[in-house]
Formats: sequence, structure tokens, C-alpha cells
Amino acid sequence: MLIRGSYQGASFFELIEVDYPHLRPATSERSGAAVAPLSIPHGTTVLALRFADGVLMAGDRLATEGHRVASRDMQKVYPTDDHSLVAIAGAAGPAIEMARMLRIELEHYEKIEGEPLELEGKANKLSQMVRANLPAAMQGLVVVPIFAGYDRRRRIGRLWKFDVTGGRYEEAEFESSGSGSLYARESLKKAWRSDLGRDDALRLALQALADAADEDRATGGVDLARGIYPIVYFCTAEGAVDVSREEIERVYREHVAIARKPVGAGA
Repeated sequence: MLIRGSYQGASFFELIEVDYPHLRPATSERSGAAVAPLSIPHGTTVLALRFADGVLMAGDRLATEGHRVASRDMQKVYPTDDHSLVAIAGAAGPAIEMARMLRIELEHYEKIEGEPLELEGKANKLSQMVRANLPAAMQGLVVVPIFAGYDRRRRIGRLWKFDVTGGRYEEAEFESSGSGSLYARESLKKAWRSDLGRDDALRLALQALADAADEDRATGGVDLARGIYPIVYFCTAEGAVDVSREEIERVYREHVAIARKPVGAGA
């Protein structure tokens, strides 16, 4: 027989808070005991952009620990359900935990209510999680994600950025977060347009990450020797789908070939 606790709603996050407080992360607002270590792994550059059929989300693979490489193949983009994605930047541990908790939260809501949460409601859930992380952020464990997805009701792609207090802001075009975000955003700004097709959106995202890696030492570029490439997802009416390593490699090599072509050379 299933025994239900005090909480009767559809939020997994609130269920943990009310009925299972001992399962809360040690860095939660109520513990107040966690102190950030002097040097912890950090994820760096992620970005999202709207295109004609939905949204694209991408991230480099490098994680740094001060001036040291912590990981060369960190995953920074996560599907949270069939039609939404989150990209993480900041303290790696809390960021990955937040992405996974959001996925569980959305799965739990859909099981209880019988239908998925609206896209804007998903962004609100993530905003609450970022706000709950504020005490840890004040100790150095800052998490600043990007959330994006396909709004099946409006039939468009949408994306949001967040600040450390949990404030959320919808962006109409593109957004980037992390140490190389300034350079990635400037790169996107030069070539973004609302009617971008899938292939053009992919080329633009890879160009922006390459520009960020060129200017920011904490952003990882393409590592041909190890076969490490950025992670890229498209989210459209058909759902969230990752881009194969082979396609990313092909587009990157095309970009390099064009960049090496002498000025004035023919097509």
C-alpha cells in the first residue's frame, strides 16, 4: 500500500523539501554549512539561439579548476524532457545536479498531472532552483544556466537566461553564459537572423564557440587529436535531438578551410 506524506502537489522539488528534507543537497539554503573549496571545477562557455524551426543549444567541453584543466570532455547541455534543454555554466557539481533535478522535476510533474508542464512553467521551475542555490553561490558555487525549448502551444522556439538570484529573462534572439560568453555573443550578433535554417544555425553556433575559444583560455576549442567536439542539440516540434560528432567535425573542417583561404581567392 502506498503511503503518502504531507505534501500532495505535483512538484518533486517541493516533495523533497516537505517530506524528505534529509535528502536535500548539503549546500541548500537551510543547511548553511557548506563552504566552497578554494578551487573547484567550472564549466565555461555555453550558448543558445533561435532559428527558423526552433532553438539550438551548444557548449564547449572544457572544465577548468583555476588555471588547470579539470576535464576535457564535460557535458554542459542536457535535455530536460522531449521539448526542452538546459545548458550549464559555473560550478560544475551544483550545475550538473541542478540539470538532473530539473529533469526529475519535470518527469514527476507529468506523471502526477498527466500532461507536461508549459515551457514557461519549466523556466519558472529552473528559476526556483537557481534561487535556492543563492546561499551556495554567495560562497562561490555560482550556477548560471540557460534554458531553451520548443513551445508547442505557440509553435516557436524560446530561450531564457538567469541571474544568480533566480531572476529569469526571456531572450528573443540568442544568449551565452560562462567565461567566454562575451566573445560568443559578439560572434552570434554579427550573423544571427530569425530565418536561419538548420545548417546555417549549426555553422553559426560552432563559429561562435570557436571565436570564444580563440579569445578565452578557459573555453575549449575543437580537439582534433582526442576527437573532442562541442555538444550541440536542436529542439524543434519533433523534439530534442543531438548533432552527431561526424556532422560537427565536417562543419568545423569546412569552417577551417574557409578561414585559411587567402583573401581574394575564388570560391
